[in-house]
Amino acid sequence: MKKSRIILVMLVIALCALGTVWAGGKAEQPAPSASQQSQPAQSAQPIVLRLAETHPADYPTTKGDYRFADLVKERSNGRIQIEVYPSSQLGEEKAVIEQVQFGAIDFTRVSISPLAAFSPNFDALQMPYLYRNEEHMWNVLKGPIGKEFLASVEPANFVGLCWYESGARNFYNSKREVKSPADLKGMKIRVQQSELMVNLVTALGAVATPMAFGEVYSALQTGVIDGAENNWPSYYSTSHYEVAKYYTLDEHTRVPEITIASKISMDKLSKADQDLIKQAAWDSMDYQRQQWADYEKVAIEKIKANGNVITQIPDNSAWQAAMKPLYDKLSPALKDVVAKIRQVQ
Repeated sequence: MKKSRIILVMLVIALCALGTVWAGGKAEQPAPSASQQSQPAQSAQPIVLRLAETHPADYPTTKGDYRFADLVKERSNGRIQIEVYPSSQLGEEKAVIEQVQFGAIDFTRVSISPLAAFSPNFDALQMPYLYRNEEHMWNVLKGPIGKEFLASVEPANFVGLCWYESGARNFYNSKREVKSPADLKGMKIRVQQSELMVNLVTALGAVATPMAFGEVYSALQTGVIDGAENNWPSYYSTSHYEVAKYYTLDEHTRVPEITIASKISMDKLSKADQDLIKQAAWDSMDYQRQQWADYEKVAIEKIKANGNVITQIPDNSAWQAAMKPLYDKLSPALKDVVAKIRQVQ
């Protein structure tokens, strides 16, 4: 016992000695030199976020993305940087939306058509022949209705940021001139992966064919599909006008684009940074709209110069009548939203 006690005492003394040496070592560290004291603290690494875009770098929506990114960088003094990935580098729309939902991608600019699969109330914003014209749509989007819709995506794990212009959508095909719904009968028409767009094309007598945007050119070229539907700039920028020369100006829908953020990504930021990002996105809208208007003029000139057959629809009452089943299927809540949209001046 006596021997064990002696060993224990010796261990305690040794440990104390080690503690003294360690503490003394810390105390004896040389003080920083004057030059070291004068150097500023290392700046924090910037917060880098990713934005996925379907269209090429020179497309109006992509230019809107870059404007949004520039505003965020400028207003945060470079502390927050958004990297834009155009041309579907991060995937096609539906896959990207899912990745944004789970926080793998921070932002994306998409059509609201595929987003309706995650937030069904968006169908009310894209009903056929709903808006009187472009001005009417923007009065809706910038007003209370549009802001309510941006907020409505949060339960699906998104943050709605802003709206972008995407023009009026029209049918085009490689087979024949289309002057009435009867001319579409039996045609295989590519649509976005959206139940509403499938129902719209089916109601006109065509065969709706959901397909990723990047596959449409080859499908038109090889006859897998007979046609598709989209706005002037998309018809031109994708070169679809080269393989589908008949373009019908029925303007069946005006489907706004939306920029959404991942709620998971946004929740990692301070409220001040979230507000900065939201305001920058909102402030990029007018710039994007002007880019759209300019590009649409170029697209129309190039397509007409190519000799494509452009068919104007002077009276679309027959087209509108075919849409009645789609409106009848809306829930009472969405019918109420449609009524409010039509009342906006």
